[in-house]
Amino acid sequence: SHLGALELSFCALGGGLGGDRLVGIVGGHSAPQGKWPWQVSLKVYNYNWASWVHICGGSLIHPQWVLTAAHCIDRKDADPAAYRIHAGDVYLYGGRTLLNVTQVIVHPDYINAQLGADVALLQVSHSVKYTANVRPVKLPSALLEVTPEDECWVTGWGTVMLLPPPYRLQQVAVSVVENAVCDQQYHDATSHRLAGRKIIQDDMLCAGTEGWDSCQGDSGGPLVCNTTGAWHLVGVVSWGDSCAVRNRPGVYARVQTYVPWITHDAFLPPEPAALASATPSLGSAFLLASSVSGTSLTAGGRSKKMPGGGREVPGAQGASLCCLSN
Repeated sequence: SHLGALELSFCALGGGLGGDRLVGIVGGHSAPQGKWPWQVSLKVYNYNWASWVHICGGSLIHPQWVLTAAHCIDRKDADPAAYRIHAGDVYLYGGRTLLNVTQVIVHPDYINAQLGADVALLQVSHSVKYTANVRPVKLPSALLEVTPEDECWVTGWGTVMLLPPPYRLQQVAVSVVENAVCDQQYHDATSHRLAGRKIIQDDMLCAGTEGWDSCQGDSGGPLVCNTTGAWHLVGVVSWGDSCAVRNRPGVYARVQTYVPWITHDAFLPPEPAALASATPSLGSAFLLASSVSGTSLTAGGRSKKMPGGGREVPGAQGASLCCLSN
């Protein structure tokens, strides 16, 4: 949805697809049931298919809250009734009951994915029951450091409209790339036409390499790293230059930056990552957080829209939401 003004040679991940275009997790394989119990699918109603269809991934971070990418929602006044959440199954269309969404909160600083703040919260109608296949992921603490040596995985279903059934969740191991290195790689990719401008903002995180990456239809999904003996949600699939291309890692929203906005200090238990023990008042924290920025982002280096789209399913959201809003 942000491709009209693009002048550079980046490949838009949310745009039209060629015959050999990658349409989901690259270099990975099918995920075992229950391995990533926080993974959810964000769905919208498609009148052509007469069904709710996958557009983006997301992560369960609380019994009633899902974290996804803002560009999956795009509109800050989005109607919650336009969305459903699929949780608890690696198969996307297994007949599982979908969860209603009662509130959508797009980060107030969001403009487009390449400018940062690409995070949004979805509240579901009732608390989900924890099972072996449904469980929230821990948020990173302010002190958590992720390095290229850490074990990290990204998961997603991809652009299922362009893939054969049974639409099973895919997983791939990726290495984190330091921001300074990633920024230099993207400057090289643009032949330094953006010299002097920071491409990879401080609220972003890079991961992946040639042959291993997230791709179309994975937007909003989790990048998790095994640190301090537990899985932590460190990134939200956001954007990139094509997929799995040499020296162009995938770009993620850095979750650590937005923990204050997500949970608000006054309502947190002593350990921010201990969401499994969080009280119901955490939901109130999200309501409060929706009216404050939490982490202030500077405007420096953000005056020009960056190339490339997000990694949502191309066309699915726009076509279906236009009808739902009528």
